[in-house]
Amino acid sequence: MDEKKKKRDILPELLETASPKTLRDLLRHLAAFKIEVRRECLEYLKMHVPLSSEHRKVSDGEAALLLWSELAPDLDELNEYGGGDYGMVDHVASLLYEIQEKLSGKNIDLEYRQELLDEILPYIESSNAGLDDQLYDVAYACCYEDTDWRRLAEAFERMKGEWKMSRARVIYRKIGDREKYLSLRQLKMEVGADYHDLATFYWDEGEKEKAIAVAEQGLQKGQGRMDELRTFLADRAKESGDRKRYLDLHFVQTTNHLTLEKYTAFKKLCSHAEWEAFEGRILEHLDDAWHSEQLKIRMHRREYERAITILINARYPIHAWDNGYELQAAKKLESYFPEEVLKFYVSGLGNLKANAVRKEYARKAKVMNRIRLLIVGVLRQEERWLDLAREVKLANLKRPAFQEEFAAIIPGWRQIQ
Repeated sequence: MDEKKKKRDILPELLETASPKTLRDLLRHLAAFKIEVRRECLEYLKMHVPLSSEHRKVSDGEAALLLWSELAPDLDELNEYGGGDYGMVDHVASLLYEIQEKLSGKNIDLEYRQELLDEILPYIESSNAGLDDQLYDVAYACCYEDTDWRRLAEAFERMKGEWKMSRARVIYRKIGDREKYLSLRQLKMEVGADYHDLATFYWDEGEKEKAIAVAEQGLQKGQGRMDELRTFLADRAKESGDRKRYLDLHFVQTTNHLTLEKYTAFKKLCSHAEWEAFEGRILEHLDDAWHSEQLKIRMHRREYERAITILINARYPIHAWDNGYELQAAKKLESYFPEEVLKFYVSGLGNLKANAVRKEYARKAKVMNRIRLLIVGVLRQEERWLDLAREVKLANLKRPAFQEEFAAIIPGWRQIQ
């Protein structure tokens, strides 16, 4: 038997013989010097000792502060150096989540929540630890009442910075402080989202004419993304029965970064006659869309001659994240334009006479197999495939890794002579 297993563990025996006072003194001593021990003691006793609601609030509050004390040294380091290793970041994030969970039970007294918020705010202000989302989540979880939210909003205002100010605006709107919200909102009216925020505020307040006026102004003066504004105004046009305005707004929305999803969604909105009026106008914007979306729309419309032109002018996808619609379209187009699709596939082989890593050889082998399937299965030209395969194989005889990867993917590769 292992010598270590023979040794007697004397700690359980000592615990059995120790008096209750001695055990209490031991726990007090350990808890006084080790934060994690104190926290574990609190959690254990909460599970095994009956507590009044007041005691439970106190214990939850102290447990949250102990968690903060445990993570604070690491958070200080992350904040000082602008981040750290994944282990430290994950550890701090995990403890912040535990604090958030305790706060979300709405069972922690104000004094503990205020103390936590006072500890967190400097890190939110510096925004240098790489844990902004988690810190904001804990700060929000500290707020149970409108007075808590107001205190947080005022802290954000003092910090300055557009992001902090936007958080303050959201809070003032949430707690119904119209004057504060509007005063901060008027400080920044630049992008479409700013106008949408103000328009929906007025709408929620019942000031509908003012809401629509702000939204219309946003379409004229706002910068950047306008999707939410157009949707807001389109909904209002629909409610008022203004069909023309409703469709015109959706038309602009559809043709702004046109996609197949937008194309089909707009078609569903239209009657047959309306679609006939808009269809040509939408297609006038197709050249401005991404190539992949142009291809999708042409394939959807069964305009295969236009689709093959788009396909062969595109780059064959050579990365894993590229293996999307282009290859699906190519497969569908093989029977219509086999030679053009073959040219597209061959472009994906790149330089077959250059050294590469195994991963690249494996990728090229998959492309080569697509070529095999097209030549043999669609064109029915087995000799043409064998001639190409022999040429490629002979050019790479001194690359064992190349041959192994091709043999693993392409049927009959080893037998090709």
